[in-house]
Amino acid sequence: MERKERPFDVIGQLAALRRYARSLVRNSDEAEDLVHDALVRAFEKRKSFRNGGNLRTWLLSILHNAHIDRLRRNRSLTRRHDEAAVEAEQSLPAGQEHAVRLQQVRDAFFALPEEQREALHLVAIEDLSYQEAAQALGIPVGTLMSRISRARAQLREFEEKTPRVSHLRIIGGNGNESN
Repeated sequence: MERKERPFDVIGQLAALRRYARSLVRNSDEAEDLVHDALVRAFEKRKSFRNGGNLRTWLLSILHNAHIDRLRRNRSLTRRHDEAAVEAEQSLPAGQEHAVRLQQVRDAFFALPEEQREALHLVAIEDLSYQEAAQALGIPVGTLMSRISRARAQLREFEEKTPRVSHLRIIGGNGNESN
């Protein structure tokens, strides 16, 4: 007996789910747990997925809801901030100017309020349309646009305030260097 319906295939969506989960929880281990929880929910609810619907948006929405449930259950926002700070302190200093700048931008992104960060992530990184991102978050499109606007304004303000490193200088050496 040949089965004609398409299998419930989420393998192609794993990268997007992992990126979004890391953006939400800022910790690779917790992100993997969140993706796992979301996939279990998706598998259990696979019959509710509409044929012809957008699987990616549906899975991102499930992931988002799983995240919200975790926040409500654990109330661990402070702990995650502390863990993220510990990880940042343990990292080695960047060897190149662009790596330092990338870290500053990353820190500014993670400093955004969660609702702004998740909205900006879905539109700017996951390349979802406003409609798809709003659907994934379960909010009106206007609310999504407002959150993205505020997030972008905060990042622009960060850009204006952050001094640029104009050059690198050698520390130490053989004494023949000129300042």
